[in-house]
Amino acid sequence: MDLTGKLLIAMPGMGDPRFEHSVVYICSHGEDGAMGLIVNKPSDLRIKTLLEQLNIPCRIPVIGERLVQFGGPVEMSRGFVLHSADYDANLHSMQIAEDFSMTATLDVLEDLASGKGPLNSMLTLGYSGWGPDQLEDEIAMNGWLTTEASSKLVFDVPDDEKWEAALATLGVDPLTLSASAGRA
Repeated sequence: MDLTGKLLIAMPGMGDPRFEHSVVYICSHGEDGAMGLIVNKPSDLRIKTLLEQLNIPCRIPVIGERLVQFGGPVEMSRGFVLHSADYDANLHSMQIAEDFSMTATLDVLEDLASGKGPLNSMLTLGYSGWGPDQLEDEIAMNGWLTTEASSKLVFDVPDDEKWEAALATLGVDPLTLSASAGRA
């Protein structure tokens, strides 16, 4: 199973409050484990504040007013920009899927702040990580649902609506979800 480029949707009763109602974009998944970014948990930190701390002037006010996302509980001081594939940061960008790339270098922040960045983007601090077979085990234990990722869902849907919107791609009504798994 390779979930690279897919979305994980947290199931009720997962047990980890950091992931409650989370939608996670999987950036890489293989036999060594998985890495993803939560795309619907904004922090209280505005991008302009982060840019000021990094001495990067922000010439695009709308970018500066956006909130930095909580990407996950691992390496929370490390930044990642999930973005549309129309941008490549001098070979530092990792193309994940046809519509998605990720960059973790300062040049993407400089380009965003000056209006030369990707058409769609999301800045996160931290990431979500799983060791070998850990994610597969969590899926088998009814911790996550998986669905296709779309640029519209990730970048355009308001954060507080992404969980339900992701469930809707599967035809699932959140009111019908149970926190317990069964065995047949």
